[in-house]
Parts: sequence; structure tokens; C-alpha cells
Amino acid sequence: MNRSTIGAVLLFLACASGVAMTQPRLAATAHDVRERDDVYSLPPPTQLHLATLGWDSAVVDMLWAALLVAYGTHWSEHRDFKDIPKYVDAILELEPSYAPVYRFVDTLLAYRPLQGTAEDVRMARRYLERGTRERPEDQRVWMRYGQFLAFMAPSFLKDRAEIDAWRRDGAGAMGHAVELGADADNALSAATLLTNAGATEEAIRYLEHAYAFTEHPAMMDVHENIGRRLAALEVTTIRDAADTVARAVDTRWKREMPSVTRSMYLLLGPVADPSLCAGPSASDDPACARAWSPAVTDEAP
Repeated sequence: MNRSTIGAVLLFLACASGVAMTQPRLAATAHDVRERDDVYSLPPPTQLHLATLGWDSAVVDMLWAALLVAYGTHWSEHRDFKDIPKYVDAILELEPSYAPVYRFVDTLLAYRPLQGTAEDVRMARRYLERGTRERPEDQRVWMRYGQFLAFMAPSFLKDRAEIDAWRRDGAGAMGHAVELGADADNALSAATLLTNAGATEEAIRYLEHAYAFTEHPAMMDVHENIGRRLAALEVTTIRDAADTVARAVDTRWKREMPSVTRSMYLLLGPVADPSLCAGPSASDDPACARAWSPAVTDEAP
């Protein structure tokens, strides 16, 4: 073996050793970069119309497909995915009424890889509210919006008052979806949400609308179920009103004439302070009323 051959072999061995020493570290670095960093290469939404050269619909479909692929890829690789709003904003800039976005944006944000937050849920609500404006006659958008507020979003929120408010708004949106033609069975769910949130009068008004919209032979079962629920709520409302009045009377009785029987107090009527109830200006004051009907409104919660 001559000297040149030996030199070539040694050079080859040196190169191979260098590759073997550096390859694992470079591979790990490349892997970490791929795992940690996402590159969103599209221009800002306001510039997209120029970039698409008029092919808005085609680009929207491509963006939607890319978003779904990226969403699944991030889940499979257990990586965080914070670019969802960028994709959604780009799609809605090109096509504000794009239905698939409003059908799935709540899931994409609330259950994004790896963990949705309360802010993601609030962002999803803003997108869905935009959907109700862009597609005001679309029952599916209204129902999706209502169900999201009523059932999905509350698990991400902490404040009880905020949760109740979202559920009331969700019930109202579901009710509007039924008015637009959505499945009338959802009327009962919406009414339950309103009742649980303390909005019984709103639930009654809503069921009255749903009852009228289901007067069709093909919907008689739903119509009758709504009617029974409506009757039960009306009875409950009457009973609650009577209980409120009774508590108001008892409060005044114990304060004004505890020494007489309740029946006698009811016969005598509410006590009015002459020094405070003199003159025409006191005629509308419930505390000065001599009949029970206006008097108890002063004590009712």
C-alpha cells in the first residue's frame, strides 16, 4: 500500500470519526428546535388579500386544512400550540362567514395542545359571537354558541357569578337557535339552565315561544313536553310569589304587632307611621300603604 492510499484511508477515518462525534449533538439540537419552535410564515391578516392574488377561497381551504393537521400533529407530539388564533384570524380575514371555523373554534381553543385556559375560552366566545353576527340566521352557529357557554366553558371558569351569567347567555342563545329551527328538544335544556340560574321568568317566556314554534303534528311529543314543563314553571312561580308575600307579611307582623295573632294583624292591616306618612308626597311610599298589596313590596326581596 503506497503512501497516498494510506493517507486517504486515514483522512476517511478522521472524517468518519468527526461525523460520529458531532452527529448525535446536531441531531438532538435539530430535534429540539423542531419540537419547540413553530414557524408561522403568513403575512398579517390585513395583507392577506394582496398575497392571495384573488384566490381567497382556495387559500381559506388550505389554511383550514393546515390548521387541522397542525392541531393533530401537536397533540401527537405533546407540544403546545399557541398559533391557533393566527390561523383563525387569517381565515376570517379572507372569509368572515366561513362556517367550519365557527363549528370547531371552541374545541380548538378550549382543548388546544396541551392545555386550554380561561383566556382561551374567552377568546373562543369572542369568535363565536362574531359567528352569530356573520351568520345571524344559522341555527347551528347559535346552538354551538349557546352550548359552549352553557356546558363547555364553565369548567374553565372560577367565579360562580360569571359561570351563572355565561349559562344564562348560553340558554338564551340556545333558545334563539330553536326559534331559527334547531331541534326543539333543546328548549327544555335551555329552560333548565335559565331556571337554575334564577331566571324563572325568562325561562317561562322562552318556553312560551318554543311552545308556539312546535305546534305541528310531527312535533306533538315535544310540544306536549314543553307544555308540561311550562305549566310546572308557572305553578312554581305562583307558589314562589305567594311564599314571598307570606314572608314579607311575617316580617312586618313580628316587627309591628308581635303581641297580636297573625290573623288579627292581617285583619288590621300594615302599620304606617303618621309622622312619616303625612302629606301627598307619601302616598306612593309602600311603607305608608294601608293595604297589603303595595305594602309587602317594601319587604319582598
